[in-house]
Amino acid sequence: MASSLIIIRGNSGSGKTTIAKSLQHHLGHGTLVVPQDVVRRDMLKVHDREGNLSIELIRQIAEYGKGQCEFVIVEGILNESRYGDMLKNLIQFYDQKAFSYYFDLTFEETVSRHHSRSKKNEFGEDSLRTWWHPKDYLGVVGETLLTNDMSQEDILKLILKQLQK
Repeated sequence: MASSLIIIRGNSGSGKTTIAKSLQHHLGHGTLVVPQDVVRRDMLKVHDREGNLSIELIRQIAEYGKGQCEFVIVEGILNESRYGDMLKNLIQFYDQKAFSYYFDLTFEETVSRHHSRSKKNEFGEDSLRTWWHPKDYLGVVGETLLTNDMSQEDILKLILKQLQK
């Protein structure tokens, strides 16, 4: 089975998880989603620091999906400085059959999207500002920037169209 890797990155509250879940629903059974938050916070309970254990586990889970699943979606903030090498190695591992997306939103748009989430009461604008990393591009060929003016539906249609090529 030929597998495709889909990487969805961006700041907290930008819509990554929503898009990953929608994609999984559209792509169907056997689509593997590897959420950074679940691996890092829930499975390992580690802080998002250089060299944290989740980096290696995300890589291993994503590599497992190659040949097992038609689509593997890795999603999270996934800062380039900490996760970039691992993500670029995964792209190579998937023989370049990879699609990379980055939510390149303004801070104001991120706050607005955060206020529409169920997690809106878990943390607020001050935390979002502390975590804010604008223009954190992976810098790989074909990286697609997702912007303020794109709705969830627009983004989903764009990704599904690119996967069909």
